Amino acid sequence: MFIDEATIYVKGGDGGNGCVAFLREKYVPFGGPAGGDGGKGGDVILYVDPHLNTLYHFTHRRHFRAERGQHGRGKNQHGASGADLRVPVPPGTIVRDAATGRILADLTEPGQEVVVARGGRGGRGNARFATPSNQAPRIAEKGEPGEERTLHLELKLLADVGLVGKPNAGKSTLLAAVTAARPKIAPYPFTTLHPHLGVVALDERTTFVMADLPGLIEGASEGKGLGHDFLRHVERTRLLIHLLDGTSEDPIRDFRAINAELAAFGHGLDRKPQLVAFNKMDLPEAQERWPMVQDTLRAQGYEVFPISGLTREGVRDLLWRAAQLLAQLPREQRIPYEIPVFRLEDDERTFWVEREADGWRVRGKRVERLIAMTPLELDEALHRLHRTLERIGVLDALREAGVQPGDVVRIGSAELVWEEEGRDLEEQE
Repeated sequence: MFIDEATIYVKGGDGGNGCVAFLREKYVPFGGPAGGDGGKGGDVILYVDPHLNTLYHFTHRRHFRAERGQHGRGKNQHGASGADLRVPVPPGTIVRDAATGRILADLTEPGQEVVVARGGRGGRGNARFATPSNQAPRIAEKGEPGEERTLHLELKLLADVGLVGKPNAGKSTLLAAVTAARPKIAPYPFTTLHPHLGVVALDERTTFVMADLPGLIEGASEGKGLGHDFLRHVERTRLLIHLLDGTSEDPIRDFRAINAELAAFGHGLDRKPQLVAFNKMDLPEAQERWPMVQDTLRAQGYEVFPISGLTREGVRDLLWRAAQLLAQLPREQRIPYEIPVFRLEDDERTFWVEREADGWRVRGKRVERLIAMTPLELDEALHRLHRTLERIGVLDALREAGVQPGDVVRIGSAELVWEEEGRDLEEQE
């Protein structure tokens, strides 16, 4: 089964929690804090696997979570980092953020990979918070939650040559005749419901990849028939072989209709080089129409080849000409990806205050992470949180927005209550 679209959920591993511990050893009466840091959570990484050619494996598994980091322990023992989760995708996969539609990566070559969900950093143990004025801190951070997002994957075939034409023009027959691919073949429209790839080997040094793409109908650019499911795959090809059905009542009209759909879809499809193959020359009807088709299309500047996919008449001349053109056409130049980590476009220091029906909401990556990593059940941690929110300007922003004593202030998953001046925020029971 050929699957060329999939939606998956990915989540980086949560960071491990920091530890609150004190050194207790013989002959060391004042050992001090010795809580270790938590380990970093694993990343979710998509990488190109050249052995895959569909997204079918995502029909059985759609949720991917990396391993979380281990918690810190006493005696300054840091937790181990969580293992990265590597997820294979076929060459030609476009990765989009499902929420925004933004393209995160275009993975085309073996070796390319991209981090799509970063693991959370580990929380600091209490040994990190020791100061001359606080030599026995009883505070440690919780691990940062890993990033999570829903991704939309779209596969666009990577082929040198694409076979286009109306349904039943003989594309599958031609592909089966010149490659080892074995598409389903039958004399009714839309036999081919998904693309097939095959390697054409003219000699030891002359090879190229050819794709038999589903037949086009008028209105395909508007989504009729197989519509965009077909046209997206044409974008990757460098050369088109336009197959005409020699038994059609009007092959020239068919030729113009298909080119009109390519032009209407855009993306430069109508500007791709084309060779025209007039198929089914083993039949009398095609032989009668050949002179008119040849004269009409050659007058328009097209190279036209009479062929028979069934008997292979004229096929080798067509393929050699395709190989010559491919040698002259440049390959797409793509910027290699250096395993980028995609983050929110907003500056992490940015935050904003929103009024809700029953309180206030503070949003921003930095403040939400601060809340997630703070153990709110500890008084010392709450005092530190209050000082940090004051320093970065969150409390001033709430005052300017008009917060009143008793109002609920939500940051991330936490609910805090605004108290009288001097106490400001306290955790809601």
